[in-house]
Amino acid sequence: MFRPFSLYVGLRYTGARARNSFISVITLISALGLMLGVAVLITVLSVMNGFDRELQTRILGMVTHLSVYGREPVNDWQQLADQIEGYPGVEAVAPFRQLEGMLTFDGNVAGALISGIEPEAERQVSIVGDMMWEGDFDALQSGSFGVVLGYGVARKLDAELGDKVTLVLPEATVSPAGVMPRFKRFTVVGIFRARAEVDSLYAYVNVEDAARLARQPGSVEGVHLRLNDLFAAPQVGWELQQSLGYGYYTSDWTRTHGNLFQAIKMEKTMMTLLLSFIVAVAAFNIISSQVMLVTEKRGNIAVMRTLGASPGGIMRIFMVQGTVVGMVGTLLGTVLGILLADNVSTLAQWIERTFNTHLFDAYFVNYLPSELQWSDVGIIVAIALLISFSATLYPSWRASRVHPAEALRYE
Repeated sequence: MFRPFSLYVGLRYTGARARNSFISVITLISALGLMLGVAVLITVLSVMNGFDRELQTRILGMVTHLSVYGREPVNDWQQLADQIEGYPGVEAVAPFRQLEGMLTFDGNVAGALISGIEPEAERQVSIVGDMMWEGDFDALQSGSFGVVLGYGVARKLDAELGDKVTLVLPEATVSPAGVMPRFKRFTVVGIFRARAEVDSLYAYVNVEDAARLARQPGSVEGVHLRLNDLFAAPQVGWELQQSLGYGYYTSDWTRTHGNLFQAIKMEKTMMTLLLSFIVAVAAFNIISSQVMLVTEKRGNIAVMRTLGASPGGIMRIFMVQGTVVGMVGTLLGTVLGILLADNVSTLAQWIERTFNTHLFDAYFVNYLPSELQWSDVGIIVAIALLISFSATLYPSWRASRVHPAEALRYE
C-alpha cells in the first residue's frame, strides 16, 4: 500500500519538527486525545464487563435461575424434583419456602427475606454455601432452628455466631393477652458474604423449620432450579409450566433482576458510543494538524512533483504521517487502558480509604469490579485505527491536488 519513497518521506515528516510550532502542538494533542479516548474506552468497558460478571456470578449465583411454585403446598417435593430433573437444560433442583419478617437482637432490628432451604440440595442451585464468612452452612439441620445471616443483616443486628436472634413474623396470633405477632428464636450458625446487595436482604433457615413456622409441616412452597444456560430461563419456565399443568407456575430471574441486567447491557452500549466521541475529536485534531502541515509543506510538495512524484505518491506520504500519529496514540492508549483496567479496583479502594467515602453503596456490589476482555481491546484498537486512518484521507487528497507552479510562485 505504501511504497518505499512514500513511507520514507512520511516517516521523515512525522519525526521532523515543523517550522510552525503550533502544528507540532496540534499533532501532539491529537495523539494524546487518541490515547486518552482508547484508554478510557478500554477501562470503562472493562468495568462494565466486571459489573456484568458480578451480576451473573454473585447476584444470579445467589438468586435462583428458575423457580417452580405450587399453587397449593407441595407435600412431596422429591416427586416434583424427579419430574423436573430429566427436563432438558435443568441441572439441579432444591426445595424452598420463603418467609418475610423482622430479625431482632439486643435492641437492633433488620428486615429480611427468610429462605427455608435444604442445605445439601441448595448447594446444587446456589453459591451461598461457598460464600460463608463464618460458621457452617450445613449446620442448618431440621429442628435445630439455626439461621445463616447475610453479612449486612448481621452488621445491622450486631450479631455474631452463637447469638440468639428473634424472628418476628407479620402473622398475628390470638392469645389471652390479645392479638400478638408470632416470635421464634433462632441461633446464628453462620454468616455469608457475597459482597453484594443480597448480603443485606437474605437469611437462611432449614426448610422444615420454615414449614413449621408457616404451620404447614412437611410441605414446601416449591423448588428452585439451576439451568445450564441462565438466559434460557424464560423459555424453560414456560415449557415447564405447560408440562406440569395448572397446579404449578414458574418465575425466573429475569422478572426480579432482568431490568438490572438489561440496564447494564444498554449502559455498556451507550458508554461505548459516547466515549467514542473522544476518539472522534482526536481524529478531527489529526485532520486539522495535517491540513496545516500540507499548507506548510506546499513548497516541498511542489518540488517533489517537479522531480516526478505522482499525486498518488504525495497522497500516500501524508497518509503515512497521519497513520503513524494514530498508531502511536492508539498504542499508548491501549497500554494505558490495560494498566487502568487491571488496577481500577485497587485504585477505587484507595480513593475510598483516602477520602473516607463509600462510592458504590448505591450499587448491587460494594466495590468496583473490572474484567478485561481482549475481544473488546481488539475492537477498540481496530476502530481507533480505522478512524485515525480515515482522518488522513482528506488532508492527503488536498496535498495531492497541489499544483507545482502555483505553489512555487510564492516561494
